[in-house]
Amino acid sequence: MTDRIDLSNLPSYRQPRRSVFSARRLALMASVVAGLGAAVYGFSPSTSPADLFSSPAHAQVNNEVRKVERPIGFADIVERVKPSVISVKVNMKEKTASNDDGDDSSSPFQPGSPMERFFRRFGGPDGFPGPGMRGGRGRVVQGQGSGFFISADGYAVTNNHVVDGADKVEITTDDGKTYTAKVIGTDQRTDLALIKVEGGSNFPFAKLADGKPRIGDWVLAVGNPFGLGGTVTAGIVSASGRDIGNGPYDDFIQIDAPVNKGNSGGPAFDTNGEVMGVNTAIYSPSGGSVGIAFSIPANTVKSVVAQLKDKGSVSRGWIGVQIQPVTSDIADSLGMKKAEGALVAEPQANGPAAKAGIESGDVITSVNGEPVKDARELARTIGGMAPGATVKLNVLHKGQDKVVNLTLGQLPNTVEAKADTDKDSGKGASRGTDVPKLGMTVAPANSVAGAGKEGVVVTEVDPKSAAAERGFKEGDVILEVGGKSVSTAGEVREAISTARTENKNSVLMRVKSGGQSRFVAVPLAKG
Repeated sequence: MTDRIDLSNLPSYRQPRRSVFSARRLALMASVVAGLGAAVYGFSPSTSPADLFSSPAHAQVNNEVRKVERPIGFADIVERVKPSVISVKVNMKEKTASNDDGDDSSSPFQPGSPMERFFRRFGGPDGFPGPGMRGGRGRVVQGQGSGFFISADGYAVTNNHVVDGADKVEITTDDGKTYTAKVIGTDQRTDLALIKVEGGSNFPFAKLADGKPRIGDWVLAVGNPFGLGGTVTAGIVSASGRDIGNGPYDDFIQIDAPVNKGNSGGPAFDTNGEVMGVNTAIYSPSGGSVGIAFSIPANTVKSVVAQLKDKGSVSRGWIGVQIQPVTSDIADSLGMKKAEGALVAEPQANGPAAKAGIESGDVITSVNGEPVKDARELARTIGGMAPGATVKLNVLHKGQDKVVNLTLGQLPNTVEAKADTDKDSGKGASRGTDVPKLGMTVAPANSVAGAGKEGVVVTEVDPKSAAAERGFKEGDVILEVGGKSVSTAGEVREAISTARTENKNSVLMRVKSGGQSRFVAVPLAKG
Protein backbone atom coordinates (compact mmCIF):
# COMPACT_ATOMS: atom_id res chain seq x y z
CA MET A 1 0.00 0.00 0.00
CA THR A 2 1.25 3.46 -0.85
CA ASP A 3 1.68 5.95 1.99
CA ARG A 4 1.50 9.68 1.63
CA ILE A 5 3.51 12.39 3.32
CA ASP A 6 2.07 15.89 3.53
CA LEU A 7 4.87 18.42 3.22
CA SER A 8 2.50 21.29 2.57
CA ASN A 9 3.33 22.86 5.91
CA LEU A 10 6.93 23.25 4.92
CA PRO A 11 7.83 26.75 3.68
CA SER A 12 8.31 27.07 0.00
CA TYR A 13 11.82 27.33 -1.25
CA ARG A 14 12.98 29.12 -4.31
CA GLN A 15 15.58 27.38 -6.40
CA PRO A 16 18.82 29.39 -6.59
CA ARG A 17 18.96 31.57 -9.63
CA ARG A 18 20.82 30.06 -12.47
CA SER A 19 24.49 31.01 -12.42
CA VAL A 20 25.20 34.30 -14.13
CA PHE A 21 27.72 32.41 -16.18
CA SER A 22 25.04 30.66 -18.23
CA ALA A 23 26.26 28.16 -20.75
CA ARG A 24 25.02 30.05 -23.76
CA ARG A 25 26.95 33.15 -22.65
CA LEU A 26 30.26 31.45 -22.15
CA ALA A 27 32.41 32.20 -25.15
CA LEU A 28 35.80 30.70 -25.67
CA MET A 29 38.40 33.27 -26.41
CA ALA A 30 42.05 33.40 -27.02
CA SER A 31 44.24 36.13 -25.96
CA VAL A 32 47.92 36.43 -25.58
CA VAL A 33 48.68 39.14 -23.19
CA ALA A 34 51.61 41.35 -23.74
CA GLY A 35 53.54 42.48 -20.71
CA LEU A 36 52.05 45.31 -18.81
CA GLY A 37 53.82 48.51 -18.94
CA ALA A 38 53.39 51.23 -16.50
CA ALA A 39 49.76 51.93 -15.80
CA VAL A 40 47.88 53.29 -18.77
CA TYR A 41 45.37 55.38 -16.96
CA GLY A 42 47.60 56.76 -14.20
CA PHE A 43 47.37 60.40 -13.32
CA SER A 44 50.26 62.63 -14.26
CA PRO A 45 52.56 63.28 -11.32
CA SER A 46 52.15 66.96 -11.98
CA THR A 47 48.42 66.86 -11.35
CA SER A 48 47.46 68.43 -8.04
CA PRO A 49 43.93 67.29 -7.23
CA ALA A 50 44.41 68.31 -3.57
CA ASP A 51 43.50 71.83 -4.56
CA LEU A 52 40.00 70.60 -5.30
CA PHE A 53 39.38 69.65 -1.68
CA SER A 54 38.86 72.11 1.10
CA SER A 55 38.77 69.80 4.13
CA PRO A 56 41.99 68.59 5.87
CA ALA A 57 40.77 64.98 5.69
CA HIS A 58 40.49 65.08 1.90
CA ALA A 59 43.87 66.74 1.62
CA GLN A 60 45.48 64.07 3.78
CA VAL A 61 44.00 61.23 1.74
CA ASN A 62 45.14 62.88 -1.47
CA ASN A 63 48.67 63.39 -0.17
CA GLU A 64 48.90 59.67 0.64
CA VAL A 65 47.72 58.74 -2.86
CA ARG A 66 50.32 61.01 -4.43
CA LYS A 67 53.07 59.08 -2.65
CA VAL A 68 52.23 55.92 -4.64
CA GLU A 69 54.29 55.48 -7.80
CA ARG A 70 51.99 55.67 -10.80
CA PRO A 71 53.02 54.21 -14.18
CA ILE A 72 52.33 56.29 -17.25
CA GLY A 73 52.18 53.70 -20.03
CA PHE A 74 52.64 50.08 -21.06
CA ALA A 75 54.90 50.54 -24.08
CA ASP A 76 58.13 49.43 -22.39
CA ILE A 77 56.58 46.26 -21.02
CA VAL A 78 54.82 45.44 -24.28
CA GLU A 79 58.04 45.86 -26.21
CA ARG A 80 59.73 43.39 -23.87
CA VAL A 81 57.08 40.66 -23.67
CA LYS A 82 55.25 40.79 -26.99
CA PRO A 83 57.90 38.70 -28.85
CA SER A 84 57.09 35.72 -26.58
CA VAL A 85 53.48 35.61 -27.78
CA ILE A 86 52.53 33.44 -30.76
CA SER A 87 49.54 32.90 -33.02
CA VAL A 88 48.42 29.28 -33.27
CA LYS A 89 46.71 27.85 -36.34
CA VAL A 90 45.45 24.26 -36.53
CA ASN A 91 44.04 22.05 -39.28
CA MET A 92 41.79 19.07 -38.63
CA LYS A 93 39.37 16.90 -40.50
CA GLU A 94 35.82 17.79 -39.66
CA LYS A 95 33.82 14.96 -38.16
CA THR A 96 30.49 14.17 -39.68
CA ALA A 97 27.57 14.53 -37.30
CA SER A 98 25.95 11.24 -36.36
CA ASN A 99 22.45 12.73 -36.39
CA ASP A 100 20.50 15.83 -37.31
CA ASP A 101 19.17 16.80 -33.87
CA GLY A 102 21.63 19.61 -33.38
CA ASP A 103 24.37 17.48 -31.84
CA ASP A 104 27.80 18.42 -33.15
CA SER A 105 30.26 15.59 -32.76
CA SER A 106 33.10 17.91 -33.64
CA SER A 107 32.79 19.73 -30.32
CA PRO A 108 36.01 19.34 -28.31
CA PHE A 109 34.13 19.36 -24.99
CA GLN A 110 32.35 16.71 -22.97
CA PRO A 111 28.65 16.34 -23.84
CA GLY A 112 26.47 18.42 -21.56
CA SER A 113 29.24 20.70 -20.29
CA PRO A 114 28.67 24.49 -20.37
CA MET A 115 31.36 24.99 -23.01
CA GLU A 116 29.95 22.20 -25.17
CA ARG A 117 26.50 23.79 -25.05
CA PHE A 118 27.95 27.15 -26.05
CA PHE A 119 29.80 25.42 -28.90
CA ARG A 120 26.54 23.98 -30.22
CA ARG A 121 24.59 27.22 -29.75
CA PHE A 122 26.99 29.79 -31.18
CA GLY A 123 29.32 27.76 -33.38
CA GLY A 124 32.88 26.60 -32.97
CA PRO A 125 35.33 28.49 -30.78
CA ASP A 126 38.20 30.44 -32.25
CA GLY A 127 37.38 29.81 -35.86
CA PHE A 128 36.05 26.24 -35.82
CA PRO A 129 32.75 25.73 -37.61
CA GLY A 130 29.58 25.19 -35.64
CA PRO A 131 26.74 22.77 -36.35
CA GLY A 132 25.27 25.05 -38.97
CA MET A 133 28.55 25.15 -40.92
CA ARG A 134 29.26 21.48 -41.47
CA GLY A 135 30.56 20.55 -44.87
CA GLY A 136 31.10 17.32 -46.69
CA ARG A 137 32.61 14.25 -45.13
CA GLY A 138 36.32 14.63 -44.41
CA ARG A 139 36.44 18.36 -45.13
CA VAL A 140 39.49 20.03 -43.58
CA VAL A 141 38.65 22.92 -41.26
CA GLN A 142 40.92 25.48 -39.64
CA GLY A 143 40.96 27.03 -36.22
CA GLN A 144 43.09 29.68 -34.60
CA GLY A 145 44.13 30.79 -31.17
CA SER A 146 47.07 32.18 -29.25
CA GLY A 147 49.90 30.96 -27.07
CA PHE A 148 53.27 31.93 -25.63
CA PHE A 149 56.74 30.47 -25.27
CA ILE A 150 57.82 29.33 -21.82
CA SER A 151 61.36 28.25 -22.77
CA ALA A 152 63.99 29.18 -25.34
CA ASP A 153 63.94 25.69 -26.89
CA GLY A 154 60.40 26.09 -28.21
CA TYR A 155 58.00 24.84 -25.55
CA ALA A 156 54.81 26.90 -25.60
CA VAL A 157 51.49 26.98 -23.73
CA THR A 158 48.04 27.30 -25.29
CA ASN A 159 44.52 26.02 -24.59
CA ASN A 160 43.48 22.41 -24.95
CA HIS A 161 40.41 23.48 -26.93
CA VAL A 162 42.66 25.22 -29.47
CA VAL A 163 44.75 22.15 -30.41
CA ASP A 164 42.58 19.21 -29.32
CA GLY A 165 42.17 16.79 -32.22
CA ALA A 166 44.42 18.81 -34.54
CA ASP A 167 46.13 17.01 -37.42
CA LYS A 168 48.53 19.89 -37.99
CA VAL A 169 49.66 22.76 -35.77
CA GLU A 170 51.48 25.84 -37.04
CA ILE A 171 52.58 28.88 -35.08
CA THR A 172 53.51 32.36 -36.21
CA THR A 173 55.89 34.42 -34.13
CA ASP A 174 55.73 38.15 -33.54
CA ASP A 175 58.29 38.76 -36.29
CA GLY A 176 56.14 36.92 -38.85
CA LYS A 177 58.03 33.61 -39.04
CA THR A 178 56.04 30.39 -39.28
CA TYR A 179 56.97 27.07 -37.65
CA THR A 180 55.46 23.62 -37.32
CA ALA A 181 54.63 22.47 -33.80
CA LYS A 182 53.65 19.18 -32.22
CA VAL A 183 51.34 18.63 -29.29
CA ILE A 184 53.25 17.30 -26.26
CA GLY A 185 50.25 16.86 -24.01
CA THR A 186 46.82 18.24 -23.14
CA ASP A 187 44.66 18.47 -20.03
CA GLN A 188 40.95 18.81 -20.66
CA ARG A 189 40.07 19.47 -17.02
CA THR A 190 42.01 22.75 -16.93
CA ASP A 191 41.86 23.43 -20.69
CA LEU A 192 45.66 23.64 -20.99
CA ALA A 193 48.00 22.25 -23.64
CA LEU A 194 51.77 22.12 -24.10
CA ILE A 195 53.20 22.26 -27.62
CA LYS A 196 56.78 22.10 -28.93
CA VAL A 197 57.91 24.26 -31.84
CA GLU A 198 60.47 22.69 -34.14
CA GLY A 199 63.25 24.54 -35.94
CA GLY A 200 64.59 26.95 -33.35
CA SER A 201 66.54 27.09 -30.10
CA ASN A 202 66.58 30.73 -29.09
CA PHE A 203 62.95 31.78 -28.85
CA PRO A 204 62.01 34.71 -26.59
CA PHE A 205 59.94 33.35 -23.71
CA ALA A 206 57.78 34.59 -20.85
CA LYS A 207 58.04 33.76 -17.15
CA LEU A 208 55.08 32.46 -15.17
CA ALA A 209 54.43 34.61 -12.09
CA ASP A 210 55.06 33.17 -8.63
CA GLY A 211 52.53 35.19 -6.66
CA LYS A 212 48.81 35.75 -6.98
CA PRO A 213 47.50 38.98 -8.48
CA ARG A 214 45.46 41.34 -6.35
CA ILE A 215 42.07 42.62 -7.36
CA GLY A 216 42.69 45.97 -9.00
CA ASP A 217 46.15 45.11 -10.39
CA TRP A 218 46.86 46.12 -13.97
CA VAL A 219 46.77 43.35 -16.57
CA LEU A 220 47.81 43.23 -20.24
CA ALA A 221 46.43 40.74 -22.72
CA VAL A 222 48.27 40.01 -25.96
CA GLY A 223 46.94 37.65 -28.58
CA ASN A 224 45.46 36.88 -31.96
CA PRO A 225 41.81 38.08 -31.84
CA PHE A 226 39.84 37.17 -34.95
CA GLY A 227 43.13 36.22 -36.64
CA LEU A 228 44.41 39.79 -36.66
CA GLY A 229 47.75 38.87 -35.14
CA GLY A 230 49.60 40.43 -32.22
CA THR A 231 47.10 42.67 -30.45
CA VAL A 232 47.53 44.29 -27.03
CA THR A 233 44.73 45.28 -24.65
CA ALA A 234 44.85 46.52 -21.06
CA GLY A 235 42.62 46.40 -18.01
CA ILE A 236 42.59 45.34 -14.39
CA VAL A 237 42.04 42.19 -12.36
CA SER A 238 38.33 42.31 -11.58
CA ALA A 239 37.99 39.24 -9.34
CA SER A 240 39.63 35.95 -8.42
CA GLY A 241 38.52 32.42 -7.61
CA ARG A 242 35.74 32.49 -10.19
CA ASP A 243 33.70 29.34 -10.85
CA ILE A 244 32.15 29.42 -14.34
CA GLY A 245 30.69 25.92 -14.20
CA ASN A 246 33.29 24.28 -16.38
CA GLY A 247 34.45 21.72 -13.82
CA PRO A 248 35.57 21.04 -10.24
CA TYR A 249 38.93 22.77 -10.80
CA ASP A 250 37.51 26.16 -11.74
CA ASP A 251 39.56 28.89 -10.04
CA PHE A 252 39.71 31.59 -12.68
CA ILE A 253 41.09 35.10 -12.54
CA GLN A 254 38.53 37.54 -13.93
CA ILE A 255 39.93 40.44 -15.97
CA ASP A 256 38.39 43.29 -17.93
CA ALA A 257 41.13 43.64 -20.55
CA PRO A 258 39.26 43.17 -23.88
CA VAL A 259 39.68 39.62 -25.22
CA ASN A 260 37.83 37.98 -28.09
CA LYS A 261 37.72 34.81 -30.16
CA GLY A 262 41.23 33.94 -31.22
CA ASN A 263 42.72 35.06 -27.88
CA SER A 264 42.35 31.57 -26.36
CA GLY A 265 45.63 30.32 -24.95
CA GLY A 266 47.22 33.77 -24.81
CA PRO A 267 48.88 35.16 -21.69
CA ALA A 268 47.67 37.80 -19.26
CA PHE A 269 50.71 39.77 -18.12
CA ASP A 270 51.21 41.72 -14.90
CA THR A 271 53.21 44.95 -14.64
CA ASN A 272 56.38 42.96 -14.01
CA GLY A 273 56.03 41.42 -17.46
CA GLU A 274 55.23 37.99 -15.97
CA VAL A 275 52.30 35.78 -16.94
CA MET A 276 49.62 35.88 -14.24
CA GLY A 277 47.25 33.66 -16.22
CA VAL A 278 46.25 32.01 -19.49
CA ASN A 279 43.11 33.44 -21.10
CA THR A 280 40.54 30.77 -21.80
CA ALA A 281 36.95 32.08 -21.81
CA ILE A 282 34.79 35.18 -21.91
CA TYR A 283 31.30 35.99 -20.71
CA SER A 284 29.34 37.63 -23.49
CA PRO A 285 25.76 37.92 -24.74
CA SER A 286 26.98 38.52 -28.30
CA GLY A 287 30.22 36.54 -28.55
CA GLY A 288 32.34 39.70 -28.42
CA SER A 289 34.16 41.30 -25.51
CA VAL A 290 32.02 43.01 -22.87
CA GLY A 291 34.79 43.34 -20.32
CA ILE A 292 34.49 39.97 -18.56
CA ALA A 293 37.18 37.42 -19.35
CA PHE A 294 38.66 34.48 -17.45
CA SER A 295 42.27 33.36 -17.10
CA ILE A 296 43.76 30.18 -15.67
CA PRO A 297 46.06 31.18 -12.76
CA ALA A 298 49.83 30.86 -13.24
CA ASN A 299 50.24 28.44 -10.33
CA THR A 300 47.80 26.02 -11.98
CA VAL A 301 49.62 26.41 -15.30
CA LYS A 302 52.97 25.60 -13.68
CA SER A 303 51.69 22.39 -12.09
CA VAL A 304 49.92 21.15 -15.22
CA VAL A 305 52.68 22.08 -17.70
CA ALA A 306 55.36 20.36 -15.60
CA GLN A 307 53.45 17.07 -15.78
CA LEU A 308 52.63 17.47 -19.47
CA LYS A 309 56.30 18.02 -20.25
CA ASP A 310 57.37 15.06 -18.13
CA LYS A 311 54.84 12.45 -19.24
CA GLY A 312 52.35 14.04 -21.64
CA SER A 313 49.41 13.76 -19.24
CA VAL A 314 48.30 14.91 -15.79
CA SER A 315 47.87 12.66 -12.74
CA ARG A 316 45.75 13.94 -9.88
CA GLY A 317 45.14 12.78 -6.36
CA TRP A 318 41.80 11.11 -5.64
CA ILE A 319 39.98 10.10 -2.48
CA GLY A 320 36.90 8.62 -4.12
CA VAL A 321 33.96 10.62 -2.81
CA GLN A 322 30.99 12.37 -4.33
CA ILE A 323 30.83 15.74 -2.60
CA GLN A 324 28.51 18.73 -2.47
CA PRO A 325 28.57 22.19 -0.89
CA VAL A 326 27.50 22.76 2.71
CA THR A 327 24.65 25.26 2.45
CA SER A 328 23.36 27.23 5.41
CA ASP A 329 20.35 24.90 5.66
CA ILE A 330 22.58 21.83 5.61
CA ALA A 331 24.90 23.39 8.20
CA ASP A 332 21.92 24.07 10.46
CA SER A 333 20.59 20.53 10.13
CA LEU A 334 24.03 19.14 11.04
CA GLY A 335 24.48 21.50 13.97
CA MET A 336 27.38 23.35 12.36
CA LYS A 337 28.04 27.00 13.22
CA LYS A 338 29.32 27.89 9.74
CA ALA A 339 28.47 26.68 6.24
CA GLU A 340 31.99 25.47 5.45
CA GLY A 341 33.66 22.27 4.33
CA ALA A 342 32.64 19.61 1.82
CA LEU A 343 29.71 17.27 2.47
CA VAL A 344 30.25 13.66 1.44
CA ALA A 345 27.15 12.61 -0.47
CA GLU A 346 28.50 9.14 -1.12
CA PRO A 347 31.92 7.47 -0.88
CA GLN A 348 32.84 5.36 -3.89
CA ALA A 349 33.00 1.66 -3.20
CA ASN A 350 36.56 0.47 -2.58
CA GLY A 351 37.86 4.03 -2.90
CA PRO A 352 40.47 5.46 -0.48
CA ALA A 353 37.83 7.34 1.53
CA ALA A 354 35.54 4.32 1.94
CA LYS A 355 38.47 2.17 3.03
CA ALA A 356 39.43 4.81 5.60
CA GLY A 357 35.94 4.81 7.12
CA ILE A 358 34.47 8.01 5.64
CA GLU A 359 30.70 7.72 5.30
CA SER A 360 27.81 9.54 3.65
CA GLY A 361 26.90 12.61 5.68
CA ASP A 362 30.46 13.25 6.87
CA VAL A 363 31.81 16.75 6.33
CA ILE A 364 35.51 17.13 5.43
CA THR A 365 36.63 20.33 7.16
CA SER A 366 40.40 20.41 6.60
CA VAL A 367 43.24 18.75 4.68
CA ASN A 368 46.63 18.47 6.38
CA GLY A 369 45.55 21.12 8.86
CA GLU A 370 44.44 23.62 6.21
CA PRO A 371 40.72 24.54 6.46
CA VAL A 372 38.47 23.54 3.55
CA LYS A 373 36.24 26.44 2.59
CA ASP A 374 33.94 24.54 0.25
CA ALA A 375 33.60 21.51 -2.03
CA ARG A 376 35.48 23.17 -4.92
CA GLU A 377 38.44 23.95 -2.69
CA LEU A 378 38.60 20.32 -1.54
CA ALA A 379 38.58 19.13 -5.16
CA ARG A 380 41.37 21.54 -6.12
CA THR A 381 43.45 20.71 -3.04
CA ILE A 382 43.25 16.94 -3.47
CA GLY A 383 43.61 17.21 -7.26
CA GLY A 384 46.81 19.19 -6.81
CA MET A 385 48.44 16.38 -4.83
CA ALA A 386 50.27 13.39 -6.25
CA PRO A 387 48.69 9.93 -6.21
CA GLY A 388 50.24 7.84 -3.43
CA ALA A 389 50.63 10.80 -1.06
CA THR A 390 49.36 10.40 2.51
CA VAL A 391 46.94 13.06 3.73
CA LYS A 392 45.28 13.85 7.04
CA LEU A 393 41.61 14.79 6.86
CA ASN A 394 39.60 16.37 9.66
CA VAL A 395 36.04 15.10 9.42
CA LEU A 396 32.80 15.96 11.19
CA HIS A 397 31.20 12.54 11.71
CA LYS A 398 27.72 12.44 13.27
CA GLY A 399 28.40 15.61 15.19
CA GLN A 400 31.85 14.56 16.39
CA ASP A 401 35.26 15.62 15.06
CA LYS A 402 37.64 12.89 14.01
CA VAL A 403 40.91 12.60 12.10
CA VAL A 404 41.27 10.25 9.13
CA ASN A 405 44.59 9.35 7.48
CA LEU A 406 44.49 7.90 3.99
CA THR A 407 46.64 7.36 0.91
CA LEU A 408 45.49 9.12 -2.23
CA GLY A 409 44.57 7.11 -5.29
CA GLN A 410 44.84 8.36 -8.87
CA LEU A 411 41.91 10.24 -10.36
CA PRO A 412 40.49 8.11 -13.19
CA ASN A 413 40.75 9.70 -16.63
CA THR A 414 37.21 8.70 -17.44
CA VAL A 415 34.10 8.40 -15.35
CA GLU A 416 32.52 4.97 -15.45
CA ALA A 417 29.00 5.01 -16.82
CA LYS A 418 26.36 4.03 -14.30
CA ALA A 419 23.13 2.36 -15.18
CA ASP A 420 20.20 4.61 -14.36
CA THR A 421 18.48 2.08 -12.14
CA ASP A 422 16.03 4.62 -10.79
CA LYS A 423 14.51 6.00 -13.97
CA ASP A 424 11.82 3.34 -14.07
CA SER A 425 11.62 2.84 -10.33
CA GLY A 426 8.12 4.23 -10.16
CA LYS A 427 6.74 1.45 -12.36
CA GLY A 428 4.45 -0.92 -10.59
CA ALA A 429 3.78 1.47 -7.69
CA SER A 430 0.38 2.79 -6.81
CA ARG A 431 0.01 6.42 -7.77
CA GLY A 432 -2.53 7.10 -5.05
CA THR A 433 -5.15 9.79 -5.26
CA ASP A 434 -4.45 13.32 -6.40
CA VAL A 435 -5.08 15.09 -3.13
CA PRO A 436 -4.72 18.91 -3.00
CA LYS A 437 -1.79 20.24 -0.93
CA LEU A 438 -0.08 16.81 -0.95
CA GLY A 439 3.70 17.24 -0.91
CA MET A 440 4.68 13.83 -2.19
CA THR A 441 3.61 10.22 -2.14
CA VAL A 442 6.07 7.50 -1.17
CA ALA A 443 6.19 3.73 -1.02
CA PRO A 444 8.73 1.29 0.47
CA ALA A 445 11.50 0.70 -2.04
CA ASN A 446 11.20 -3.06 -1.79
CA SER A 447 7.61 -2.81 -3.03
CA VAL A 448 8.57 -0.98 -6.25
CA ALA A 449 10.19 -2.86 -9.11
CA GLY A 450 13.76 -1.75 -9.80
CA ALA A 451 14.00 0.54 -6.77
CA GLY A 452 16.20 -1.71 -4.68
CA LYS A 453 15.70 -2.75 -1.07
CA GLU A 454 16.67 0.41 0.82
CA GLY A 455 14.68 3.55 1.49
CA VAL A 456 11.34 4.81 0.25
CA VAL A 457 10.49 5.66 -3.34
CA VAL A 458 8.84 8.92 -4.34
CA THR A 459 5.91 7.87 -6.52
CA GLU A 460 4.24 11.26 -6.95
CA VAL A 461 5.16 14.92 -6.37
CA ASP A 462 2.84 17.91 -6.31
CA PRO A 463 4.51 20.38 -8.73
CA LYS A 464 3.52 23.31 -6.47
CA SER A 465 4.79 21.77 -3.25
CA ALA A 466 7.92 22.45 -1.20
CA ALA A 467 9.13 18.98 -2.18
CA ALA A 468 9.04 19.88 -5.89
CA GLU A 469 10.79 23.19 -5.24
CA ARG A 470 13.57 21.31 -3.46
CA GLY A 471 14.08 19.14 -6.55
CA PHE A 472 12.27 15.96 -5.54
CA LYS A 473 10.85 14.05 -8.46
CA GLU A 474 9.11 10.77 -9.18
CA GLY A 475 11.50 7.84 -8.89
CA ASP A 476 13.81 9.42 -6.30
CA VAL A 477 14.70 7.17 -3.41
CA ILE A 478 14.91 8.70 0.08
CA LEU A 479 17.54 6.73 2.00
CA GLU A 480 17.95 8.76 5.18
CA VAL A 481 16.09 11.49 7.04
CA GLY A 482 17.83 13.32 9.86
CA GLY A 483 20.73 10.86 9.77
CA LYS A 484 18.48 7.82 10.22
CA SER A 485 17.74 5.18 7.60
CA VAL A 486 14.10 5.01 6.55
CA SER A 487 12.09 2.28 4.87
CA THR A 488 8.50 3.42 5.44
CA ALA A 489 6.54 6.65 5.31
CA GLY A 490 5.97 6.37 9.05
CA GLU A 491 9.72 6.46 9.68
CA VAL A 492 10.00 9.57 7.51
CA ARG A 493 7.26 11.30 9.53
CA GLU A 494 8.91 10.27 12.77
CA ALA A 495 12.29 11.67 11.69
CA ILE A 496 10.67 14.98 10.69
CA SER A 497 8.83 15.13 14.02
CA THR A 498 12.08 14.51 15.90
CA ALA A 499 13.81 17.36 14.04
CA ARG A 500 10.95 19.70 15.00
CA THR A 501 11.18 18.61 18.62
CA GLU A 502 14.90 19.46 18.57
CA ASN A 503 14.00 22.95 17.29
CA LYS A 504 15.87 22.49 14.03
CA ASN A 505 15.08 24.80 11.15
CA SER A 506 15.53 22.06 8.56
CA VAL A 507 15.91 18.31 8.26
CA LEU A 508 18.56 16.68 6.09
CA MET A 509 17.52 13.95 3.67
CA ARG A 510 19.85 11.73 1.68
CA VAL A 511 18.31 11.12 -1.73
CA LYS A 512 19.37 8.77 -4.50
CA SER A 513 18.54 9.99 -7.99
CA GLY A 514 19.83 8.80 -11.35
CA GLY A 515 22.36 6.48 -9.74
CA GLN A 516 23.91 9.23 -7.60
CA SER A 517 23.31 10.37 -4.02
CA ARG A 518 22.87 13.90 -2.74
CA PHE A 519 21.73 15.59 0.45
CA VAL A 520 18.72 17.89 0.48
CA ALA A 521 17.95 20.19 3.42
CA VAL A 522 14.19 20.53 3.74
CA PRO A 523 13.11 23.53 5.86
CA LEU A 524 10.67 22.85 8.68
CA ALA A 525 7.64 24.97 9.49
CA LYS A 526 7.56 26.58 12.92
CA GLY A 527 4.92 25.50 15.39
